Amino acid sequence: MDDKRYLQSLISEGEHQQQDFKYRVSDALKLARSVSAFANTDGGRLLIGVRDDGQMSGVRSEEEIYMMHQAAYRYCRPEASIKFDTYHVDGRTIVIATVPPSDKRPICVVSEDEKPRAYLRIADENIVASPVHLAIWRESQTPNGTMMTYTDTVRKLLDAMEGQCLTLNQIVRRSAIPRYKVITLLARLIRFGTAQWEYTDQKFLFSLR
Repeated sequence: MDDKRYLQSLISEGEHQQQDFKYRVSDALKLARSVSAFANTDGGRLLIGVRDDGQMSGVRSEEEIYMMHQAAYRYCRPEASIKFDTYHVDGRTIVIATVPPSDKRPICVVSEDEKPRAYLRIADENIVASPVHLAIWRESQTPNGTMMTYTDTVRKLLDAMEGQCLTLNQIVRRSAIPRYKVITLLARLIRFGTAQWEYTDQKFLFSLR
């Protein structure tokens, strides 16, 4: 398959959880958010030089290519893995940046102007990860694993969540458990398969399985 047909086959898929179109690279930080989101979720690819409507406009300058490298190697911590492939179609240059899922999550976007943030890729959007996701990733890096004991605090949390689909703040209010404890316990319940999360109406919601 030649470059043009290959790119057209990818573009025909549209934007989804593992694919994003970038018309221009004018902001390395914005690109880094996509890198973070793919690395923290299921991996994915950025088609750079492709408009939202799927038209191949091409990468316009060496500066844009430089910004792509900045996004992965300067603004992501820990440094994200990323592979760049260049294609030439009808006199235009299209770059595909492929980001594998990371085993060092969270991959955070860092800059001098804002606090570090980790992102998730949900459908075709890059969403700031919740404190619960950060706790899940943090505990997953613990070499000795994690244990959970059925205490009165855990019982209160389960009672507060029973039959409900709630935001983190709602769980804190209903359970009357300190927020930091709710975050830790909720992360463990999700890791052990007792609870689950979903993203609906621009909110993270948590419920028991």
